[in-house]
Amino acid sequence: MLSVLRFLARQPGPVAAASIARELRLPRSTTYHLLASLIDEGFVVHLPEEQRYGLGVSSYELATGYTRQAPLQRLARVPLATLVDRVGQNAHLAVLHGREVIYVIEERAPGRPSLVSDVGVRLPAQLTASGRAMLAALPAVQVRALFPDADAFVTRNDLGPRSASALRQLLVDARRAGYATEDGEITPNFSSVAAAVLDHSGHPVASVAVTFEDTAVNPARRQYLAMHVARTAGAISRRIGG
Repeated sequence: MLSVLRFLARQPGPVAAASIARELRLPRSTTYHLLASLIDEGFVVHLPEEQRYGLGVSSYELATGYTRQAPLQRLARVPLATLVDRVGQNAHLAVLHGREVIYVIEERAPGRPSLVSDVGVRLPAQLTASGRAMLAALPAVQVRALFPDADAFVTRNDLGPRSASALRQLLVDARRAGYATEDGEITPNFSSVAAAVLDHSGHPVASVAVTFEDTAVNPARRQYLAMHVARTAGAISRRIGG
């Protein structure tokens, strides 16, 4: 049942039972049995006109309870503050929401300028290092669902990927390096490096990023920052059971 709920939670909208069965490699009869049980408990709703299934009110109650308790923020704050102390740059934690990232923690280093990534700010995921780090950890089919056509791509400062193939290459690079980057696509003259925080199933629940002025960081220093960002993301992953 939990695998069905997790799958539905990652979709941009309600999906057909056949898609659930195919993606989770479940027999159709088992899929319908699980869906019926989840519907009885209010975690899933059936949309008969569309022949699709989506999350129900009980799932919403779980999500809002999680928001009230903010366990991810509590578990991540100390590692994030330690990262800032170690590298001397601003850092933040973001989560993925559809095609956007939402910043949930920002830790500022003394003497560093304030950034656009205040808590609660939303930005296009494909333009940010934080978003790219999480997108790179998602299945390709889910990325395609989030960015189905050219209309899904927005730019800022006239930079950033404008097609699925351009985004796909960025995500390949991020997976190969172990971290994602962004250079001036959010704020001119500022760059970021980010790494995903993964849960026990390998799903990206958040990302850790450091943002810095381009002129203050040479390539060797950027590698140093990326290393510590990846280590911090790994530490938070272990804290949440990843």
